[in-house]
Amino acid sequence: MNRLRVGYGFDVHRLVSGRRLVVGGIEIPFAKGLEGHSDADVLLHAIMDALLGAAGLGDIGMHFPPSDDQYLEADSLGLLCEVRAMLEEAGFNRIVNVDCTVIAERPRMRPYIGAMQETIAQALDIGASDVNVKATTVEKLGFVGREEGIAASAVCLVAADE
Repeated sequence: MNRLRVGYGFDVHRLVSGRRLVVGGIEIPFAKGLEGHSDADVLLHAIMDALLGAAGLGDIGMHFPPSDDQYLEADSLGLLCEVRAMLEEAGFNRIVNVDCTVIAERPRMRPYIGAMQETIAQALDIGASDVNVKATTVEKLGFVGREEGIAASAVCLVAADE
């Protein structure tokens, strides 16, 4: 029998000068990057929160607090692999799928979506067809529309085979 759980995650980071832009584990050429304690990969942070939530394991701030210098400039792809291990340890041995959305006015994400899906799938040890990445704008509304930041949301399904 399978025990299935759904998780949801959301994250947002401010765009600032002097930082590289990393989204979905992919470095994207752009004049600004995302501000944060780690590499500030907004998409991977949303996915990690979705996975942790599905397993009832809290959130990324609890496991990788920004007050802890060991996570300063941390690679979010490595943290995602740690989250996958946490799920396995908690008995959730299968990530069924991940569906996520990057919300950004610029840069355009479409050219990078395939690479993001492959990178995320590899980190989670699932097939690329089990990871869906979408991108949208907000029609120039709000902080995202003013190009002050980028947001992301994610939903996932995990299973514990009993």
